[in-house]
Amino acid sequence: MSGTTTGVRAGRAHERGGRQAPAGVPVLERPPRLSQGSRVCLVAPCSPVPPGQLETAGAVLSGWGFEVRLGPHVRDQHPRLPYLAGRDSDRAADLQEAWCDPEVDAVLCVRGGDGAHRTLDLLDFGAMRAARPKALVGFSDITALHEAFATELGVATVHGPVVGTKYFVGDPVAQHELHTTLFRPEQRTVLTSPGAHALVPGRAEGVTFGGNLSLLNDGLATPHSRPSAVGGILVLEDVNEDVARLDRMLTHLIRSGWMDGVAGVVLGTWTDCPPDPGTIAELMRDRLEPLGVPVLWGLEFGHCAAQLTVPLGVPAQLDTESGVLRLLEPALS
Repeated sequence: MSGTTTGVRAGRAHERGGRQAPAGVPVLERPPRLSQGSRVCLVAPCSPVPPGQLETAGAVLSGWGFEVRLGPHVRDQHPRLPYLAGRDSDRAADLQEAWCDPEVDAVLCVRGGDGAHRTLDLLDFGAMRAARPKALVGFSDITALHEAFATELGVATVHGPVVGTKYFVGDPVAQHELHTTLFRPEQRTVLTSPGAHALVPGRAEGVTFGGNLSLLNDGLATPHSRPSAVGGILVLEDVNEDVARLDRMLTHLIRSGWMDGVAGVVLGTWTDCPPDPGTIAELMRDRLEPLGVPVLWGLEFGHCAAQLTVPLGVPAQLDTESGVLRLLEPALS
């Protein structure tokens, strides 16, 4: 997706997608859509799944007609670090095996939290490139995986609910969003929310990417992360970060030059980010307006109830004055 992506990855993404985004950024390969009887594998590449949620999530997904498989270590907890869902090697093995399994049609992450960056360094991306692409779904800490799958595999992914948490279990709107995206993606190409409005007015075209601000900041200049935001429509959200820390992270991305050439920015929810949404919005205006690109505020994705599912790695048009992010291609093929 990045305009500076080079070598085999950029060529492969271009050959698969065929089409180029308006900014000249390679469009990533879109995995196939799902259907009744598709096999999905649930994995825990980050933090442990809350007790009881896994069974409920499995029942919902089975009700959609999926054959649900569980990664061998999906219920694990690290023996010394309780914020991790098992050992790094086991979390990585579950993710890689699910991706490379020819019988699995999609990989659904059960929780975000912490640990995705630790998992990345143990993946064999060469082996994963040889596997057929499939949908990867998740958000929050899964942002690290979205970035790596884009840069290393040339594959579009799905920023959607982690299915073993409250962001999916007991949330019929989030479930409907994800279900439609997976089964009938052509029906989810116009993304908007009632309160979405221009923070910086304008229109732009580019390839969607991004996710959690903290994860993007932590991944800056590390392996498996894009070197810049050139030509992209950056989607951002976060949780439990006060305005000063959000300021430091965003300023870091800007001062590093990483934000140079970004086409536009879409801002999601900032749940439990003190002192209040108005101050967060003013921070975003203060930091992003000098970039001279359109900025949309209030698209309801991220750490919130009834979250929108947002495809990453597809060409899109951003119209901030209409409050709309319009996908030029559906999430899945």
